[in-house]
Amino acid sequence: MAKKIKDTDYLAISARIRAMETGLLTRERMEQVLEARSDDEAVKILQECGYPELDATHPEAMDAALAAAREATLADLGDSAPDPRYIDIFKLKYDYHNVKAVLKAGAMGTDPDRMLMDMGRVPAAELKEAVQSGELENLPARLADAIREAKEVLDTTRDPQLSDIVLDRWCYRDMDDVADATGSAFLHGYVKAQIDSANLRSLIRTLRMGKNADFLNGVLFAGGDISEDAVLAVSANGGSGLMELYGPTRFRAAAEAGAEALKGGALTRFEKLCDDAVGDYLAGAQFVPFGEAPLLGYLAARETEYTNLRILLLGRRMGLPADVIRSRLRAGYV
Repeated sequence: MAKKIKDTDYLAISARIRAMETGLLTRERMEQVLEARSDDEAVKILQECGYPELDATHPEAMDAALAAAREATLADLGDSAPDPRYIDIFKLKYDYHNVKAVLKAGAMGTDPDRMLMDMGRVPAAELKEAVQSGELENLPARLADAIREAKEVLDTTRDPQLSDIVLDRWCYRDMDDVADATGSAFLHGYVKAQIDSANLRSLIRTLRMGKNADFLNGVLFAGGDISEDAVLAVSANGGSGLMELYGPTRFRAAAEAGAEALKGGALTRFEKLCDDAVGDYLAGAQFVPFGEAPLLGYLAARETEYTNLRILLLGRRMGLPADVIRSRLRAGYV
């Protein structure tokens, strides 16, 4: 029988994470990058924080550098984490991304390599070969089942969007399985927050498109704290009851922005606030002295940091006003 992992098994890595948190980019440091007089100065500031040269004039190279930084962080903490499944929760989404890329490329007769991200549990080249050959036996069971269903949907409907929905549903199931297997209430809460965020996004988008509750029912995901039936009821009422449903939750600000979007406003702020609500949940890890929560919180904070750097550097390169860039940055951990 496998040894049961206890919170105290995380004492060493929790202490290390507390030290590593001091290297996260603070709001003040982000502001320095944003207000830098030149791209070279912005890059220099980030290099002082331990980042490689991030050149927004070559977005693909910049993305590759950020991906390498992400992979290095996961590998580093994976070596010392008592339970590697907490690392897997941040890797498995890339497996599903890569499956989407391979299936879409196959439908279009193109090469998926440019879209693949080698940051999942399964090496990207190995996963590509498995999807294309149909030999799925060596893949994680959930992922193999997801590929079979998504491929069947794509072959039947020729609609990549529907196969993507299938894969997203399996991805959340996979994450939920990991949370169940670890027995971590904090991880379960993180998965639930992501599902609630995804369902709120789907609700607002379908209402904006004038789609009915039956359509929404096909794109909602099970497993969140906010029931699917409650979300469908808001849809059936044309958006009435939105604030009553989300007002008492961490998604209040996102729902308010969603209501504005339904009146014709932009979706950008709404999307950001959905992400911020999930970040708000993870920020609670700062108040947990040891255990898996600090590890999860730190890894999620790094994910947000990479997203923000991309928004910031590309925004600067495009000449966007500083206030516009600020409005798009996700809420950070520090």
